[in-house]
Amino acid sequence: MISISIIIPAYNEEGTIIPLLNSVQEETNKIKTASFEIIVIDDCSQDKTNKLLKENETLYDHLISLEKNQGKGGAVLCGLKKAKGDYILFQDADLEYSPKDYKALIGPIVDVRVDVVIGSRFVAPPYTRVHYFWHKVGNKALTLLFNILNNTTFSDIYSCYLIYRRNLVPLVKIKTKGWEQHGEILSHAVKNGRVFYEVPISYNGRTYDEGKKIRAFHILKIVYTMIITRFFS
Repeated sequence: MISISIIIPAYNEEGTIIPLLNSVQEETNKIKTASFEIIVIDDCSQDKTNKLLKENETLYDHLISLEKNQGKGGAVLCGLKKAKGDYILFQDADLEYSPKDYKALIGPIVDVRVDVVIGSRFVAPPYTRVHYFWHKVGNKALTLLFNILNNTTFSDIYSCYLIYRRNLVPLVKIKTKGWEQHGEILSHAVKNGRVFYEVPISYNGRTYDEGKKIRAFHILKIVYTMIITRFFS
């Protein structure tokens, strides 16, 4: 049986964190081919996120409460230091991505023992919320660049749902703490791995008014990081 550490960074997600964790627990309990370790990192939230987490300790295995906001990448790093699973799975706390897709995401790992699985919003998902045009353009551009750099055929590299074999990405190799960290981790995993898969996932993207945090200017650091990681790391 494979073991999977689910890393859930959260910042000011009082409206979604408990429903999300209930869904994670419900879906992981259904899967008998893997064991799960649920690690939640509260990135010094200013709302009731931390209070709600402490009141619902049965919904996770580990809670890391940061005393200073470190950004999503910094929170992820704290979770990775705690993780013991054979594989790492990233989960946002905002319910844009549904844990109901875990079975599909884990399928290739159980069946083929692959190194990386990405959940793609663009490969015939059951449903996807219509979202920002320029976000999709940016995602397509980043995915094209990544594929050129790494000779791959991914369709959606900046999907939250990334699972990779933990030993492919040593913590000492991770240098970034911003939105570019996702591209850095995937670059290392593909550089050191051999077998990569995608599966379709559903997507319920938020608007900026609903709390979406990533912005267009983040793409510059992502591009720089992918190039540096590919050729110089």
